[in-house]
Amino acid sequence: MTEVALETRELGKRYGKSWALKGCSLRLPAGRIAALVGPNGAGKSTLLHLAVGLLEPDAGQVRVFGRNPRGTTEALAEIGFVAQDTPLYPDFTAAELITMGGKLNRRRWDRTTAQDRLDRLGIPTDKPVGTLSGGQRAQVALALALAKQPRLLLLDEPVAALDPLARHAFMQELMGAVAESGTTVLLSSHLLAELERVCDYLVVLQTARVQLTGPVDELLAEHCTIVGPRIGTEAVPGVAAVVRASHTERQSTLLVRTDGPVDESVWTVHEVTLEDLALGYLGTADAAADDTAPEVAA
Repeated sequence: MTEVALETRELGKRYGKSWALKGCSLRLPAGRIAALVGPNGAGKSTLLHLAVGLLEPDAGQVRVFGRNPRGTTEALAEIGFVAQDTPLYPDFTAAELITMGGKLNRRRWDRTTAQDRLDRLGIPTDKPVGTLSGGQRAQVALALALAKQPRLLLLDEPVAALDPLARHAFMQELMGAVAESGTTVLLSSHLLAELERVCDYLVVLQTARVQLTGPVDELLAEHCTIVGPRIGTEAVPGVAAVVRASHTERQSTLLVRTDGPVDESVWTVHEVTLEDLALGYLGTADAAADDTAPEVAA
């Protein structure tokens, strides 16, 4: 049986009268590199903060390798976290942060690898991190998170503010480190093209709920875009669900989830990308009413 790195059951977090996350249920198998996709305000950061124990749920539960991350040192020892603004003490040098990390994480801390990683990237470890570039600060934050040797690494928009070159360098370093360690990763980002190159699992979050989750290769195999004669409400053989539809006077273009072969004498069938899939489900959620919308989940 596959080990589960992160599991949530009907997880919810409320701020005042508004739910930032509601009815969130997902299972992230260990060893996956998962993309967490959704617009601003969808609940991505809230989910990650709940998973790392920084927030307490108002409903449901969250478990990391079967343990509650809030208030249990055993669970927290398994988690590495890089927050959205890569917060670091700006007056500390990277070397001082590595030393501090070792004092705070006595269970296991790989000081040597963190130092070697920054040296290899040419990042000075004797200068205050507040004087470094955005890309360099992001690499310091990643090095600190990896030095903890986590089994689950949570990344909240870590490259959002970086230029393309710094973004590429960060992702390269991340993938190299994960390949060596086998760490499970949950990576929140708006950059779908970047995610498609590195992620093998997808979680789509919208309107505070999970809209879609599963292995990327399976989800892509189950979905396609079909183009053909305009239809109304009639069913299309081979189509389990229409995710998104657009119509002209004579033609319909449908993003569909299939449960069998589609008649290619009637429909032109196109494969979809991760970006097509994510945007299709996010568009569906946008069109639905907030609290009455049916949840679409894998």
